[in-house]
Order: sequence, then C-alpha cells, then structure tokens
Amino acid sequence: MATTLPWIILLAPLVSAALILLVTNKARWVSSMISVGAVLVSFVATLLLFTQPYPTAPNQFLWINLGAEFQIPIGLTLDKLSEGMLVVVTTVGALVHIFSLGYMADDEGKSRYFAGLSLFMFSMLGIVLANNFVMMFIFWELVGVSSYILIGHWFTKDTASAAANKAFISNRLGDFGFMAGILMVWFATKSLVFTEIAGHWPGHQHPFYLAAAAILIFCGAVGKSAQFPLHVWLPDAMEGPTPVSALIHAATMVAAGVYMLCRVFFLVEASPEAQSVIAWIGTITAVLAALMATQQNDIKRILAYSTLSQLGYMIAAVGLTSHEAAMYHLFTHAFFKAALFLGSGAVIYAMHHEQDIWKMGALSSHVKTTFGTFLVATLALTGCPGLSGFLSKETILGAAYEHNHAIFWALMGVAFLTAFYMFRLVVVVFFAPAKSDAAGHAHEAPAIMTMPLIVLAVLSIIGGYSFVAGHFIELPEEKGVFFVTALAVSLFAAGAAGAFVLYRGKKEEPLKGAIFTLFKNKFYIDEAYAFLIKWTQDLLACYAAWFDRWVLDWGIVRWAFAGGSYGLGLVLRFLQIGNLQAYAFLFGAGVVALIYYILFR
Repeated sequence: MATTLPWIILLAPLVSAALILLVTNKARWVSSMISVGAVLVSFVATLLLFTQPYPTAPNQFLWINLGAEFQIPIGLTLDKLSEGMLVVVTTVGALVHIFSLGYMADDEGKSRYFAGLSLFMFSMLGIVLANNFVMMFIFWELVGVSSYILIGHWFTKDTASAAANKAFISNRLGDFGFMAGILMVWFATKSLVFTEIAGHWPGHQHPFYLAAAAILIFCGAVGKSAQFPLHVWLPDAMEGPTPVSALIHAATMVAAGVYMLCRVFFLVEASPEAQSVIAWIGTITAVLAALMATQQNDIKRILAYSTLSQLGYMIAAVGLTSHEAAMYHLFTHAFFKAALFLGSGAVIYAMHHEQDIWKMGALSSHVKTTFGTFLVATLALTGCPGLSGFLSKETILGAAYEHNHAIFWALMGVAFLTAFYMFRLVVVVFFAPAKSDAAGHAHEAPAIMTMPLIVLAVLSIIGGYSFVAGHFIELPEEKGVFFVTALAVSLFAAGAAGAFVLYRGKKEEPLKGAIFTLFKNKFYIDEAYAFLIKWTQDLLACYAAWFDRWVLDWGIVRWAFAGGSYGLGLVLRFLQIGNLQAYAFLFGAGVVALIYYILFR
C-alpha cells in the first residue's frame, strides 16, 4: 500500500485530464466532477501517506541507459521535504478546484479549464516527487505548458493571450540557464539522481565551477518563482481566471523554484558566491515588488506583487543558508495567499467582475464571510503576532539578522511595506465609502466558494504552529531575538496604522508625485524591456525580413536562379520552335560563325 500511494497521488490528475479531453469534453458538469474527484483522490492519498509508520518511495526503474556514465531512472522520492510540499499542493489544489465549481460555473470552456487544472496538478506533483534532474525538468516544462494554457484560458482576450505568451517566454529564459546548470552538474558527477549527486558534490571542482553550476540552476527558480529580472510575467498572468491565480501564482507553481532550491540545497551550500547572489536577488525582488504594490489599483495585481515580494523572502532565506525557514514560509504562505486570491475572486464575483479597488468600497457589510476570511489572511500575511505568517517570517528575519545585516534591514522595510499596501487594500475595498453602484449592491458568493475561504482562513491561523507544520515539514531551529520580534511587530503596527489613517474615507489615491508614479509604473522595467527588444530582436527581425525579401527572394532566388533559368529556357526554346526556315537560318549562321572562327582566330 505504501509504495502505491505515491503513484496514485501522481497519476490520478493525469487520468482525469485524459478522460476530460478524450471522453467528457462536451459534458461540462461531468468534466468538473472528474477533475475535482481526481484531486481529492490525490489529497486523501497524501494524508494516508502520513498514516504509514515509515513511508517509503517505490523502487525506481531504469528509463534511459546509454552506458555507465548516462543512466536516467524513473523514480519517486519521499522525505520530509516532498511530503510537506505534497500537503501544500493537494490541499490548496483541492480547495481551488472546489472554489472553481462556483466561480467557473457558467464558463463555456469549463471542461477545458478543468482539464488544464488536472494537467497542472499532475505536472506540479511530478516536480515534487521527482528523484532526479531529468524527471524534474520534464515536469518543470509541463508546468510551464499548463500555466500557458490556464493563463490564456480566455484566449479571445488579447491581453490574456499576450500574458500567456509573456509567461511562457520569460520562463524559457530561466529554463535555459537551468538546463545548462543540470549539464554542468552531470559533467562533474556523471549522475542526475539527487541523492547520488549529493554524495559527490562538491568533489574536487574549482570554486568558480561550483558557483556557476549553482547560479545556473538558480536561473530556473528565477523564472518559475518570478524573481528579478524575470519577475515581469507574474503580474500580467493575473489575466487568467482568479482560481488559477490562487493555485498557480500564489501557492504552487511559483513556489516550485523555492522547492527546487531546497531539494538541491547541497549545490547552494557548496558555494558562498552563489549564496550571496541568491540572497541579494531575493532581497531586491522583495523590495521592488513591495514598492510596486503600494500603488497598484487592480486587486489581483496587488496580490501578485505581494506574492513576488514574499517569494523574495523565501529565496533570500535559501541564500542565507536557511532553507528550512524558506520551506516553513512557503508552507504557511500557501494557505493565506490562496485565501487572499480566492477572496479577491469572491470580491470580483460580488462586484460583477470589477477589479479596480477604486470602484469598490463598503463591502464589509455586504460580503461578511469574504471580508472576515480576507482580513484573517491579510493579518497572517502582514505578520500579525500569533498567526502563521508571523511565525514563519520571523525565522527568515532571524536568519537575516544572524548572517547579513544589510539584507535584514531591507527585509524589515519590506515588512513595513507589506502591512501598508495590504491594509491599503483592505481599507479601500471594505471600509471606504462605496464608489460605484456595483459596490452598493454587492452580494456574497455562494457557499461552494465561501467554504474553501473559511478552511484556508483557519489554516492561515494555525498552519504555522508546530502541531500542524511540524508534522509535515522540517521546522528551523528557534533562534528568537527579542529585538527582531519587537521591531517586526512595531513595523506591522506602523504600516497598518499608516494605511488606515491615509486611506480611510478616500475615494481616490491620495499619494501623488514622481516617486509614486514610478512605483505605479513598476519602475518602467517593462518599458525598458520593450525598448531593448525593439532595438535588438525586432531590429534583427526587420533586417532578416528585408534580406529575405529583397536579397534572397527578389535578388538571388527570383532574378538569379528563377530569372536565369527562365532566360536560358527562353533561348533554348527558340532553338526548338519546329520551323524549317528558322532551322535553315540557324544552320547557315552556324556555318558562317564556324568559317569566321577558322579564318580569323
């Protein structure tokens, strides 16, 4: 039983996706039930794993064998790291599927949507369970495909199609580095299995080689976990359905990069240079995203930038050699961020698909359940003492205080900004005066949507305590520093109070000026990329198109080859016209030419 459970967890969503696409595609309700049933099977099988006294992974079998130096097995791994991630993926996945039954009830592409969810679940679970780099990379790319399908679900919208393309291409950039890093690891160890690599790393490799391999592997996380400078795809990905944002862009896919770094932490641990790069990339992402979030008006984009910022915390923790703290925050963050995204979906549902927070207001009296769960999740995210987010974030701040004071103060600033922009959101949406007719007539979402919110709100409260988190993941050692805790609580209170004072009763953004315009326009990073692409890739493409048309097509192909062939054929045609007089004339001309050549050569 213990050895079959991991395969059941992995393959149930794949069977669901196949059934929906091949059999029940026309029956939308049946398709949704198959998808929900499959994710519940995976969820129950995951819980059953923890009833086994010593859960063991199934035996691996050889897939590709090209000699002793290149063997790729298919095998699953079960340890504290993968089991904890299984809980996150299947729990959030199941709740998102159930929420989707209400949110996507009348969608014409409902079957395609649930098939996409099932394919994503299969791909994400494959990343979690893979015991070697090749398997992980295959599922890594499948997650990218699934994300592309789900972000572009409403493909008739140009913005959704563009967002799907942007996400896919941005991730390919990171994945190129990831693949190069995998090759470097194989060259050094002649193995792609994680446990075997760990036994041979760092070996006798040069420090530069160790750093380069670790940083290239990290490039995969930069893409998947949307770290600077490849962070630009995640906010645009909010064009997909809101449950997709909760599943992919809050709790699972974007966390895959953090999970991968924790899985191969022995690579990071062997290179102080790589640790520094990873820690600072995470910190820069956390700071930039938090500043951007303070001036966004789309409720989902605010949460998207919040996700970027929190992922920055986790990446920074890995770079600070505290991967346990990173996984701890990943575990708690999955629940309260999923609650926030699904809560935003309930708000959008109540507002008849309006997403601008400045067209909302006074919703606390209209959507009480949504408001209550959203507030709990906000408190957890912003570090309210006693809630899960406070407990996990403290471990990262403690690691930063111990290892790098500059990063510590930067992350403390992010803690203040997190409280500020999240309570800005809460005040404007739920407490400020109603700013549209839709806000004045908003109504609560159906129970099929509010029940997952309640479950996630409860997990947002208790998910960080040892009797929950400690059962599923390896908790970091407690190194509580009173100064760190006191400062974090003070910044939480200051940020929340500042937002209440500044935004209460406001009907438009009160913060004006060049600096806030810079935040609102995301530091013009997207525009900088557009400029760079215009004068590099697009310029090269224009030149290639011109060269293809005027040099190759008209010049070489049409005039040289085609024209020459046509001209030669035209000349030869006159030699074979079938006219006796013409043949006599040509014969005479030939005789004259021959005599001239003989006499005057």
